[in-house]
Amino acid sequence: MQFDLSSQPEIVQQAYGYAVQGWELALSWLLSPAAWSQFALLVLAWLLAGVIARKLKPALHALIDPGEGENLFATPRRFILPYLALISPLLAYALTGIGEGIVRSLFDSGAVIAFGKRLFLFLAARALVRDIIKDSFLKLLGRYILLPIMAVYALGLLDVASAALTETIVGVGNIRFSLMTLVRGLIAGSLLFWLGQWSNTQTTALIAKNEEMRPSIRQLLIKTAEFSIFAIAFLLLMNIMGINLSALAVLGGAIGVGLGFGLQKIASNFISGVILLVEGQATVGDYVELDGGEQGKIVKMMARAAILETFDGRWIVVPNEDFITTRVVNYSDSGSANRYEAPFSVSYDTDINLVPSLIEAAVAKHPEVLDLPYPPDCELRGFGDNGIDFAVEFWVNGLDDGPNKYTSDVLFLIWNALKDAGIEIPYPQRVVEIKGGLPKVDT
Repeated sequence: MQFDLSSQPEIVQQAYGYAVQGWELALSWLLSPAAWSQFALLVLAWLLAGVIARKLKPALHALIDPGEGENLFATPRRFILPYLALISPLLAYALTGIGEGIVRSLFDSGAVIAFGKRLFLFLAARALVRDIIKDSFLKLLGRYILLPIMAVYALGLLDVASAALTETIVGVGNIRFSLMTLVRGLIAGSLLFWLGQWSNTQTTALIAKNEEMRPSIRQLLIKTAEFSIFAIAFLLLMNIMGINLSALAVLGGAIGVGLGFGLQKIASNFISGVILLVEGQATVGDYVELDGGEQGKIVKMMARAAILETFDGRWIVVPNEDFITTRVVNYSDSGSANRYEAPFSVSYDTDINLVPSLIEAAVAKHPEVLDLPYPPDCELRGFGDNGIDFAVEFWVNGLDDGPNKYTSDVLFLIWNALKDAGIEIPYPQRVVEIKGGLPKVDT
């Protein structure tokens, strides 16, 4: 059946032409004894591969599976185990390849056999994506990139599609490339992105295990490795796409102008972050207080900013530049001790000469209170309205935060020591003088 499609778009005419060719090929296969024998060979190869796979899989699984043991080869063996799902289609491909030579010698034709081999490869790719790949990103690439490509290859149209994409040229500015280059760059870029992420994760874990390094140096090495990995990935991608890096000179100049004007803050924060990591003035795990009053523990340092976590669980994003250009108080730099004080008052009836030694001895019993750089020190602070004011200063390794209630514990010790010594902690009190005496009441 023929249709006149001369008035239709070219893509419709091409699709119709391919459909007609496919229909004629199918008819030729249906009416050809050679084609039927090749179909029979494909079915036989698939059934035989299934039988062999059912016998072979349990034996290979028992041989490869390391069980619960841990040794040098346990991880590679566990990695290989899921690939046993590919045995059946790959065996069918191999058996078909063996029979292909016989069929071609008898019938001087092997088109159906070639189609079957491509179909078995498609089934292997489908098993790979469905049963073996566990990473969500790789599974996504397999489902929407690998399987469509394998389907086109199985139909024998891969060369046609490749030629059409290669002939279609697009341009951006002074850069011109084909759609095939774009598709190749998309596939390669996706794989390089995943590989870069995986490499960065492994490198970060390896560097983080080295506790002999200063935390700031570890962070600097982690960031350096991250930028190096993705810079290499970018250069590889440009090479795969066939883009001359000199063609990006104009784009690089535009980026340079942007950094000089609109992106100068980002550049400043990036350089400040590098300075922080090199000097180690503030790093992950330090508790800091900024000039603006923000306080918290540094939980993450990024290229542009650091993240502080407060005691109430909030995250504060602080630009790296603030650590360089403003005053920063670091309460935990180099693991140094911190001094706190606990104020209290005693009654005016107290012999205040006994209080310092009593309180210092009581506070020194706390297991976290240090003798160095200074032991607990009780000082007289003044004579208040309600009592005599004292404060005890003490040093601890750590912060008086939610998990560490140093001041609260010390106040408990002070209370118990004063109670045991019979020293009164005064209530608020006032002396009221009524001039002229109290008014007389008539009875």
